[in-house]
Amino acid sequence: MRVAALQSDVVWEDPEANFARLERWIALAAEAGARLLALPEMFACGFSMAAERVAEPEDGPSSRFLVEQARRHRLWLAGSLPEHAAGAARPANALLLAGPGGERHRYRKIHPFTYAGEDRAYQAGDEHVTVDVEGLRLTLFICYDLRFADEFWVTAPGTDAYLVVANWPEPRREHWTALLRARAIENQAYVVGVNRVGEGGGLRYAGDSRIIDPMGRVLAAGAEQETLLLADLDPAEVAKVRRELPFLADRR
Repeated sequence: MRVAALQSDVVWEDPEANFARLERWIALAAEAGARLLALPEMFACGFSMAAERVAEPEDGPSSRFLVEQARRHRLWLAGSLPEHAAGAARPANALLLAGPGGERHRYRKIHPFTYAGEDRAYQAGDEHVTVDVEGLRLTLFICYDLRFADEFWVTAPGTDAYLVVANWPEPRREHWTALLRARAIENQAYVVGVNRVGEGGGLRYAGDSRIIDPMGRVLAAGAEQETLLLADLDPAEVAKVRRELPFLADRR
């Protein structure tokens, strides 16, 4: 499966401006043969803690944009957004994976980033989400989740690839790249990590998006500008690596 990661800038708290900017990139990914395209965390508004301004209902503009673009371009499209879950006291940072046939799968960030006050603005999720995307078993995570290896370990047996969407600030960029590679190596799975670039909310973002194979080799990488990363992921390669190097069986 050809997978794409869009390392984009994000206009602060302006969904309509972001939708207009993203349409061209989504079309380019489809033209390049991507079956799955990942956008950064909070792709439509930036990593804003002003939930009262930016949070949307589950069928709000940002989720509709993802669903409509996935249908139009006949691909799977993923991006996180601040979203009110039915019956929840607070909105969640939710990663929506929209399919070409109207499919919708949601993962709600298990680990809100307390350092930035995300735990006060958004409610934590409590369920892992793995989706079979045309034969590729894809497990969804958001940004700060990357620091918690146990979440990746527990899902590893049923995972071919991890998707991590992020707004990871430049001062800790070495942590981002090191942890992405570590998660691929220790779980013998692909990792697709997509981070934003530019400035937002007083922070600078350096991108450093990566697509990494089950042996820890970097298949595609971004620097500090908007770019589209592409790589071909093969579930058979995951099975081969785990068969030849059966390290997961020794996990206690």
